[in-house]
Amino acid sequence: MTESEDPVGAAVASAYRDDWGQVVATLIRVTGDWDLAEDCAQEAFASALSAWPRDGVPDRPGGWLTTVARNRATDRVRRDATGRAKLRELAVLARHRAEPTPHEIPDDRLRLIFTCCHPALAFEARVALTLRTLAGLTTAEIARALLVAEPTMAQRLVRAKRTIADAGIPYRVPPADQLPERLHAVLAVLYLIFNQGHDEPDGARDLAAEAIHQARILVRLMPAEPEPRGLLALMLLNESRRSARTKDGVLVTLEQQDRSRWDADLITEGVAVLDRALAERRSGPYQVQAAITACHATAPDAEHTDWSQIAALYERLSALSPSPVVELNHAVAVAMTEGIAAGLDLVDELAGSGSLDGYYLLPATRADLLRRAGRITEATAAYEQALLLVPTEAERRYLALRRDELDSA
Repeated sequence: MTESEDPVGAAVASAYRDDWGQVVATLIRVTGDWDLAEDCAQEAFASALSAWPRDGVPDRPGGWLTTVARNRATDRVRRDATGRAKLRELAVLARHRAEPTPHEIPDDRLRLIFTCCHPALAFEARVALTLRTLAGLTTAEIARALLVAEPTMAQRLVRAKRTIADAGIPYRVPPADQLPERLHAVLAVLYLIFNQGHDEPDGARDLAAEAIHQARILVRLMPAEPEPRGLLALMLLNESRRSARTKDGVLVTLEQQDRSRWDADLITEGVAVLDRALAERRSGPYQVQAAITACHATAPDAEHTDWSQIAALYERLSALSPSPVVELNHAVAVAMTEGIAAGLDLVDELAGSGSLDGYYLLPATRADLLRRAGRITEATAAYEQALLLVPTEAERRYLALRRDELDSA
């Protein structure tokens, strides 16, 4: 059945995508009970499927769902063993939680984002809890997306919620002096979710789309912070090339991609979002990465890519967020501007440090530069080394193809 044939079903699906996180966040604030919040949110959406065909889709679906879920939560608390005393306790807690401190931004979703990404939780738990409570993915969907057995994921979610309760993690946006560090953790979780979806395009749920959706919400909730815009721009620009990244199950490198298949609307939006972030003049790692991606996205073809600008941006990124992976990418940019030998020197220096041992892109990059330099025997050996480490089938096929081309040359 198409969307036009089932407008109520489409409205419920749209509300689920847009309002699930808000409904759950509100109920957690009111009840302090994460499981109760999720159960009552699910019941509210189930009620919508039966009520909306009869009564019509409400003008504010999110408000309707929140009211129904809150009423369900109140009924369930009233029926439990502690009865009215528990209800009075929750009412007091709700009033206390509803009063933001001067540093808090009064939005339940923002509180939920920062609570899910609290440093007391393991990084894997932050990702899982964000997908469960903010995006509304089921435990089975999260387990499939993150390549974890469902019982393991269920235990991970239970432990995360227990940690929040036992450690007394506050349900709030952190104070201003803690915001930069905590915001970085939130952005890191969203970017990991995006990359998970970007690398697994055939997943049951599009995690890349979910991450972009959550980043859009974060930008709306924190309009004065440039880094959420930087991350959103980075995601949009990367997403614009998604359909051209593989062909017949083989990775297609940026240089060889059919640029007519890039999504021009996403590139336009990504550049506009980036410009808005850069206008704040508080550059951060995500803004710089987005600027690098924009250099590639706006070049008319591979030959006219502004590699000098990209090399300079990687130097800036290294200063803001130093890592051996950034150094490797900088080496590629140097190779494209100063010559292959200069880039190879940097890659060999990095290899000698041992900081990227086991990282397949180190031998893969070295293989590509050696191939361009005409050092065929060494390039073949580097491709073989990369093939032993490569994590995805599409990339494995690409590397094998390049190695075979050298063998037949």
